Amino acid sequence: MSNQIWILLIFILYFGLIITLALRFRKSKNLSDYFLAGRNLNTWVGALSAQTSDMSGWLLMGLPGAIYAAGTGRAWIAVGLIIGTVLNWIFVAKRLRRYTIIAKNSVTLPEFLENRFHDTSHALKVIAAIFFSIFFTVYAASGFVAGGTLLPQIFDISYQASVVIIASFVVLYTLIGGLMAISWTDSIQGMMMLLAIFFLPLIVISTMGGWGNVSANIPTGFFNMMSDGAGGTVAVRSIISDVAWGLGYFGMPHILIKLIAIKKERYVSRSAVIAIIWVVLALGSAVLTGLVGRAFLPGLENPETAFIQMVRTIFIDRGALWAVLVGGLFLCGMFAAIKSTADSQLLVGSSAIGDIYKMANKKASDKHLVWFSRCAVLVVAVVALWIALDAYDPVIGGPDRSTGVMVLVAMAWAGFGSAFGPLVLLSLFWKRTTRIGAIVGVAVGGLTVIIWQYIPMVQGVDGLVTLNTSTGLFSLVPGFFLSLAAIIIGSLLTKKPSEEILTEFATASKALIEE
Repeated sequence: MSNQIWILLIFILYFGLIITLALRFRKSKNLSDYFLAGRNLNTWVGALSAQTSDMSGWLLMGLPGAIYAAGTGRAWIAVGLIIGTVLNWIFVAKRLRRYTIIAKNSVTLPEFLENRFHDTSHALKVIAAIFFSIFFTVYAASGFVAGGTLLPQIFDISYQASVVIIASFVVLYTLIGGLMAISWTDSIQGMMMLLAIFFLPLIVISTMGGWGNVSANIPTGFFNMMSDGAGGTVAVRSIISDVAWGLGYFGMPHILIKLIAIKKERYVSRSAVIAIIWVVLALGSAVLTGLVGRAFLPGLENPETAFIQMVRTIFIDRGALWAVLVGGLFLCGMFAAIKSTADSQLLVGSSAIGDIYKMANKKASDKHLVWFSRCAVLVVAVVALWIALDAYDPVIGGPDRSTGVMVLVAMAWAGFGSAFGPLVLLSLFWKRTTRIGAIVGVAVGGLTVIIWQYIPMVQGVDGLVTLNTSTGLFSLVPGFFLSLAAIIIGSLLTKKPSEEILTEFATASKALIEE
């Protein structure tokens, strides 16, 4: 039996396990069950599902690829993400969970924001839904692109077929189970991801005869976080841009929803410890994977395939059955990374469409809304699939570098972090925040990222270029702080919140709600 057949059997068993888990934890009688798991996630599931829905295929492809290409000068991203994770769990998790209960037991982030500011005009929910639809579609597309990059490295299939297979699988079990099923499968896959990214570089180091041999084959300057990997010094704006990735956590709906869904508030502290340990180990291992990959397989055309190529070389190409099976498990870990984010993105992205529909059809039953939301998952998936397929470059036989995993993830991460991060923080910690300030802040943050990334408006050498190209500054930086300023200014220029809103804020600020 060929190596491909054995790996295919491993993938089939893996697919079957995930579908079985989705069926086992299926519980979607109402919207709270479908989108919020009935607020019933335990300590481990809440922690691991939050972090796995965060990292995606970016952890095993995007970050190692960046380190492979430029060295630890790109590890500032990992530093920023660790800081952001810690701050999010310590300062946001408990208070957000508590406030969503007070705010009419809100099920989605747009619904929470509407209830938090008593926005009867629904303007805040509508504008939030618009940006949800845009950025979540791009985010889901990044997962499909990652899958389209993975499968052709293993099987004799095209990029396009791989994208369709990945999308179909993710959509299938997302439709089956809702957040409860997604969270349980993600928590199990979180361990698979961590084991894969942790042990692979250690195995490669052993294969090469120890760390001394590895380091001797890594370019000079790759171990210096102030080096750009090409003999120069990392620009200050690059460090600021990379560390700023940590700001994105405060506005990531697919991560925040897992914090809200934890069963009891007192469980959050335990979940935080698990999540922080997981993210430190995972990101540290991803950086090491990029360095080891550069030493073991120099000259890769696509650095984002470093993890895949190391698995092939160390295990699959060896030919021995045990090696092929182990390699298949490592590749399943990568697939777990891809799907563990795409499923949450599809689910939470569809919730925005469901929010709009619920406003238009106020008499719809919960059962009807759940089925409509499942249809919305299909809509988001189809558009994301189109983006992923459009990214194909026939010259290189895969995704164009301008629409690779890292690029798509960066766009979506900046969009959510800018549009919602400042508002989530101020809605939780500044009682003077008003409805108008919130609406203006979301609009300014979201539009800043889109304009910064995609609208040519500065004269360059060969014509007009974007602000992103001309400044080299990650769009999350201007987007986040312009949104923050817009919320503060908009709130101070408008009437202060009502006594009812201030009372709810005071209640949410108390130490603990007994459950």
